[in-house]
Amino acid sequence: MESNDQARAIAANLARVRETIAAAAIRAGRDPTAVKLIAVSKTHPVSMLETAIAVGQTVFGENTAQEALPKIDALRDRGLEWHFIGHLQSNKAKFVPGNFRWLHSLASHKLAARLSQAAQTHRSRLQTLIEVNITRDPKKHGVSPEEVFALVEQIAAAELAGISVRGLMAIGPYPADEHQTRTAFAALRELRDACQSRFGLADFTELSMGMSNDFVPAILEGATMVRVGSAIFGDRVYTR
Repeated sequence: MESNDQARAIAANLARVRETIAAAAIRAGRDPTAVKLIAVSKTHPVSMLETAIAVGQTVFGENTAQEALPKIDALRDRGLEWHFIGHLQSNKAKFVPGNFRWLHSLASHKLAARLSQAAQTHRSRLQTLIEVNITRDPKKHGVSPEEVFALVEQIAAAELAGISVRGLMAIGPYPADEHQTRTAFAALRELRDACQSRFGLADFTELSMGMSNDFVPAILEGATMVRVGSAIFGDRVYTR
């Protein structure tokens, strides 16, 4: 695909995704602006991000620090908001605060403590989401639904500086029909609401759920963030 054709395709895809988000939010009786679109740019070069930025996209998601940090450096003066959405090992925690505003894959107190230490070193604040294996898929990361309360309580008791726990993240079932997908996302919403009620967490409001194939049912069930990659950028492009 020629670069001009590629740019037009990305712009058209973004417009289509935004329209679909707005329609789903309205269908659910929600304000479309309450749903944040995270353009998942993993495996795509800076040039493709530049195209999305040119048509107003400012929020991007990456899965690994190794790939993301050069992009963040190249685009550091563009006023972008970066979300780390992949699995993060504790020994890589130092790369997240100061570079990313959000982390979607918090799954242990150990990782929270490492992130807190790094955030204080960078004099930054990191917003985090607890990753929940809502489908109980042994191939997926995240804590089980039964472990969420204990982890929230443990992190709250530690009073970790530099990080805030703001809600939950999950990957929906696949393959699945709409009923199965909505049931899983509804369970995550109910778990978030239960955390708010049980611990009195006024800022525990976020639900990161829904990707290119299932962001509409996610919005219908209350998603505040959707992580959309291929529906914007097309198939993955592995860059060096």
